[in-house]
Amino acid sequence: MNARRLPFAFFLLAANLAWTQPYQYRFQDPNLPIEARVNNILSLMTLEEKISALSTSPDVPRLGIQGSGHIEGLHGVALGGPGGWEGHGLTPLPTTQFPQSVGLGETWDPDLLQKAAAVEGYEARYIFQSEDLRSKRSWEGEREGRRREGIVIRAPNADLARDPRWGRSEESYGEDPYLTGTMTVAFVRGLQGDDPRYWLTASLMKHFLANSNEDGRDGSSSNFGERLLREYYSVPFRMGVMDGGSRAYMTAYNAYNGIPMAAQPILRDVTMHEWGFDGIICTDAGALTNMVTKHKYFPDVNQATAGAIHAGINQFLDRYREGAKGAIENKLVDTAEIDENLRGVYRVMIRLGLLDPPELVPYTKIKGTNPAWDNDEHKALARKITQESIVLLKNELLKNVSQMSPHPLLPLDRRTLKSVAVIGPYADQVALDWYSGTPPYAVSPLDGIKNKLGAGVKVSFARDNSSGDAVKIARDVDVAIVVVGNHPTCNAGWAKCPLPSDGKEAIDRKSITLEQEELVKQVFAVNPRTVVVLISSFPFSIQWTKEHAPAIVHMAHNSQEEGNALADVLFGDYDPAGRLVVTWTMSLDQLPPIIDYDLRHGRTYMYLRQKPLYPFGYGLSYTTFAYSNLRTSSEQLKRDGEITVSVDVKNTGSRAGDEVVQMYVTHVNSKVERPIEELKGFKRIALEPGETKTITLRLKASSLAYWNSDKGAFEVEPDQVNVRVGSSSSDIKLHQDVRVNAD
Repeated sequence: MNARRLPFAFFLLAANLAWTQPYQYRFQDPNLPIEARVNNILSLMTLEEKISALSTSPDVPRLGIQGSGHIEGLHGVALGGPGGWEGHGLTPLPTTQFPQSVGLGETWDPDLLQKAAAVEGYEARYIFQSEDLRSKRSWEGEREGRRREGIVIRAPNADLARDPRWGRSEESYGEDPYLTGTMTVAFVRGLQGDDPRYWLTASLMKHFLANSNEDGRDGSSSNFGERLLREYYSVPFRMGVMDGGSRAYMTAYNAYNGIPMAAQPILRDVTMHEWGFDGIICTDAGALTNMVTKHKYFPDVNQATAGAIHAGINQFLDRYREGAKGAIENKLVDTAEIDENLRGVYRVMIRLGLLDPPELVPYTKIKGTNPAWDNDEHKALARKITQESIVLLKNELLKNVSQMSPHPLLPLDRRTLKSVAVIGPYADQVALDWYSGTPPYAVSPLDGIKNKLGAGVKVSFARDNSSGDAVKIARDVDVAIVVVGNHPTCNAGWAKCPLPSDGKEAIDRKSITLEQEELVKQVFAVNPRTVVVLISSFPFSIQWTKEHAPAIVHMAHNSQEEGNALADVLFGDYDPAGRLVVTWTMSLDQLPPIIDYDLRHGRTYMYLRQKPLYPFGYGLSYTTFAYSNLRTSSEQLKRDGEITVSVDVKNTGSRAGDEVVQMYVTHVNSKVERPIEELKGFKRIALEPGETKTITLRLKASSLAYWNSDKGAFEVEPDQVNVRVGSSSSDIKLHQDVRVNAD
């Protein structure tokens, strides 16, 4: 052997010897199959340790197992914010904050959403692995006060926002199952990373299932048939598991058809047996006792705990120990069943790399002294995704007196402006929601506008018109920008909202009328060049504003780049292309009661027969687009096949901009009741002036199936579907029939 190669040979031999040294326990061997490792863990644990592991702490100190607890993270790691997620008496940790989930949905850009989730996952890992940022961990009694660092992240919310009164609408990506499912998959993939063996973090989806009323949620039941279960309410969760790879979810407070979700048989029958789910299923906080005191489904906590374990629950966010011990002592459950449930917990811990040597896990390198959120790429992404989330609702043509030519009010030309009034209660703040973290900085709309205009333009500010200030400053300026909306925490205590049109967790909205519309009227009366900026978690019935104000934009709360992104859109540095993700109704008269979960009674764009204020998928641009040459790869679609649907889209305006191409289908000859139309594909594209792109979308026959309850399976029937392509659910540009051949 060449002498110069001897040191390297000795190095390889030493490394091999070190690698093959026996482990203290078999589960520590990363070369063993996951199931063999889990078997070994369970065989070594005592009954007391197994009961302890049913909390959100799978730690087993005696065996050297240190797992991960949960943290919140709907739109950025939450270790601070209004919810106090840092823990009692501890200092909040700043983390990158993106728009609320409804705003993320309004981007219609799953690729960008995946990048945002990856940033969140990176920052969660950074905190989890940086010793100087971690407090002493105490998982038992999580809500009692210590900071909950963790890399099991309670996100995304895969619930569907089927009613604008729902107090947690801000947490959902929208009312459509395909859109919400697609965004859910993107967020899951971003959180979990792309390593073939290990996860960056674990995505724990909330709240399975049919959870979209807050009032009475602790004991209410969401009642509907199996077709809606399969075709609507479960779709985003199914996609999150089967397409995204999520192996963790939280059950909802409510019951489904009379059975509380924490004890629902569909946890096993559907998610495990049909979808292949094999991870963490946790209760929501208090759901265990609710099954006794609110639902009155079980007579005592022992039987409630047993019922949850029978259903598949393996982590409790409750005081469960007494019930677990009582269930075991009274032989309501046995240790074999607890073992079977705990398998899912330790599968997740292994996939996170927490039981393996750090050098094998690529994500263990994410730590250091430089804060992860003090990062120009993270800041730029927050600004980009906020820009993409902004929806232009109206941009009316005005007559310029000097040029006598009609032109829209937006974008504002800062070269011609000398004075601007910024008015409204949300103009000088970035309002954070309950599940927000603490951003490292926050740019308000007022600050963003000032940053954009510079010192050469006079910018005046008034929060309201209680002393006539708003009218006074609006009267003589070149343009007035009125910033109105809701406060995401109602600026009040738990389950309290002074304004009936506001809502949040634990309280639904009683109205969708915008109380601050009076401020818009007052300002518009003295200055017709009024731009209305609606920053809100929900739709509002702004009929007067829609009729009179020349320009309206909508955006969600919470982004640290809120003001900069808004100014980019108002002044034309970014062309708005956000699209609505829920139907904005004219009034509550267009809606069934909130507790009515049967969509077919006239809910969402799929079943609403009246004209809405703004339709699902709606949004305007500063440029224009033309659609042409719709074609399909075949005029027939086989039962197990798919076709492609292509269309040419041209930017016919003078500005670069994005268009969101949306594909819907309408069933023509179905033997069962179908929605008016259903979203089946979409793509956000960027086009330069004069540029044409061909957009191709896939249409699978399986996506056209309905749930045949008699057969207990999805069925693709012989049918004719009208494939419809356009820029919103109500703005279809081209359509073509396709025959579905079930033979």
